[in-house]
Amino acid sequence: MSQAAPPATPGRTPEKVDERLLRTSPLRRLMGRPELGSVVGAVAVFVFFSIVADAFLQASSLATVLYAASTLGIMAVPVALLMIGGEFDLSAGVMVTSSALISSMFSYQMTANVWVGALVSLLVTLGLGAFNGLMLTRTKLPSFIITLGTFLMLTGLNLGLTKLISGTVSTKSIGDMEGFASASIVFGEFTIGDTTVKATIVWWLVLIAFATWILLRTRFGNWIFAVGGGADAARAVGVPVKRTKILLYMGVAFAAWISGQHLLFSFDVVQSGEGVGNELTYIIAAVIGGCLITGGYGSAIGSAVGALIFGMTSKGIVYAEWNPDWFKFFLGAMLLLATLLNAWVRKRAEATT
Repeated sequence: MSQAAPPATPGRTPEKVDERLLRTSPLRRLMGRPELGSVVGAVAVFVFFSIVADAFLQASSLATVLYAASTLGIMAVPVALLMIGGEFDLSAGVMVTSSALISSMFSYQMTANVWVGALVSLLVTLGLGAFNGLMLTRTKLPSFIITLGTFLMLTGLNLGLTKLISGTVSTKSIGDMEGFASASIVFGEFTIGDTTVKATIVWWLVLIAFATWILLRTRFGNWIFAVGGGADAARAVGVPVKRTKILLYMGVAFAAWISGQHLLFSFDVVQSGEGVGNELTYIIAAVIGGCLITGGYGSAIGSAVGALIFGMTSKGIVYAEWNPDWFKFFLGAMLLLATLLNAWVRKRAEATT
């Protein structure tokens, strides 16, 4: 219930009503959501390709769109949390490939169950995320520089070690090794009745729900917003800034591990040069979803919608039988439009508070 301010009396300054006690209208709450602009954009993209591409609304086409969105969305969710925390990770794309290479080569060279290789890969990948976070907090250098260095090192290691161990730029096949079938169900695809479901869709939905719960219902979520809004101010009120940023980088690393295992257990072999450039796509999905470059604002749901827009656009162009060279143009246009729309929505929300 909202509370009215007590009547003013002569010679007395009226008491100010605590804004937390005021009732907020549903429209005002909606206008304050960071993912509003991306949702509007997603609806527009869906309607557009439904009109120009006859095959777009077919069940198989929508399944392909959802799969494309999930492979990007798995990484876009933790990248969005990291951006809300005020940082970037330019090594996220090649880290996906690194995790797949580690799993494959360890299992093959040690003739071990592929689950052992996946566990080793998880530990190493989390270590890479912790390395990024520790370097950032210890050196005080911009995350752009730290993660660019990690990106370059991993790119070289992926290619150099793969050629040194395997003799080629790709890993050896592990499709006949123990544990591959069960790992393919967890990370590749599984069947429910007559329907084949890509595992990435399930992982994506779980990550969205978990990240949303963290941001909106936990103390750590408050820490993320506080650190992104201003590290010094957050530190002054007792927020563990260093720990928060390290955990955020490890979150990106965990998602990279999931994506890497999907890459391996879906296609059996891994090319060492994959992943370069994907980190920008993750950032674009987060920005389209409402995350600010400056940090302190955004949502996990918004990043998921941004990934969905990416999936609809990449596949919609194909179903419309257009030249796929136009994809980057549409992606850039959507980035600009979504950013402008998000900025307008935020200003409107601030003006009504």
